[in-house]
Amino acid sequence: MAEADPPARTISLGTGVAAIHAAAWDALAGNDNPFVSHAFLSLLEHSGSVGPGTGWQAAPLLVEDAAGVLLAAAPAYLKSHSQGEYVFDQGWADAWARAGGDYYPKLQIAAPFTPVPGPRLLVQSEEDAALLIRAAEAVVRQNGLSSAHATFVAPDQMPLFENAGWLVRRDIQFHFANANYASFDEFLATLTSAKRKQLRKERARAVEGLRIEELTGAAIRPEHWDAMWLFYQDTGARKWGRPYLTRAAFDLIGTRMAEQVILLIAYDDDRPVAGALHFLGADTLYGRYWGCLTDIPYLHFELCYYRAIDIAIARGLRRVEAGAQGGHKLARGYGPVATWSAHFIADPGFRRAVADFLEQERRAEEAEMDWLEGHTPFKRKD
Repeated sequence: MAEADPPARTISLGTGVAAIHAAAWDALAGNDNPFVSHAFLSLLEHSGSVGPGTGWQAAPLLVEDAAGVLLAAAPAYLKSHSQGEYVFDQGWADAWARAGGDYYPKLQIAAPFTPVPGPRLLVQSEEDAALLIRAAEAVVRQNGLSSAHATFVAPDQMPLFENAGWLVRRDIQFHFANANYASFDEFLATLTSAKRKQLRKERARAVEGLRIEELTGAAIRPEHWDAMWLFYQDTGARKWGRPYLTRAAFDLIGTRMAEQVILLIAYDDDRPVAGALHFLGADTLYGRYWGCLTDIPYLHFELCYYRAIDIAIARGLRRVEAGAQGGHKLARGYGPVATWSAHFIADPGFRRAVADFLEQERRAEEAEMDWLEGHTPFKRKD
């Protein structure tokens, strides 16, 4: 008996996640990671954080059956710069420009402005994953783009890109791992004596004269978002020149995702002076945005790292991911963790140059990881 032909598949480039039925998208994305959810990605579009004038043109890769049912998808964007990615390829862009090429636009498979590992191929089969990867390559070739990049890819999806011949890049973040601690003090007991004293001192100093509110769901009111926007603007102006998210994005987070966020605000009397916004995943707390209007020693550590540990322990979460970079997190109980990205370079000569760079970078990064793992604040085990 002859084998039946495989069901017909249509591969296309969408105009945005907001145009896709939310239930269909989320059936593929799952509920583990809030940053690939329809709610998050569509609010970026509706708020103008991505779209015209931002350098992020939404172009999700879609696989549908003959009846138009969504079978697989990837959050993708046509990029005219390399801002808001946290995997830095500006050096590659400069090198390609010196060689006479146009690095931009490029195709970016990512959750915008979000250095959080997660699924980048929203699929139910490896066959559909391969289709999405080939579709990304076709977009690059057919439109004369320099490259495609999948950043902060969940580790279990990296073999899909490697098998397709994409170049692999590794970086380092710092995550807190919850070893079923009953309390912050139980966590502290795993640290060396000097580090325990340091953390206790920092926590006490950070909150002197302040009141800290922890808010979620309907308890987050418009005035709280007003305050968080001011904090975020301050950080955005100092780090990036301008904030990535618009003011409307915060209102939409409150409207669509309030039950998935925890907002910490520090008050000096009745004046809000600092805040940190965390997102809840299925088993992870994600620290995302922070800002302050007054320089208060250790308050950043308290709101972004120590309170996050408190929340994770209280809610029985497995880990805290506190964002990109930040070797200072190591001394505060956040261990080094590898993060991954995959890169498709269309030009063979340019690909070889990037591959050589990545090999040198990988050796340096492996040495750094070895050093970090040997300098954690935890007690040595016999």
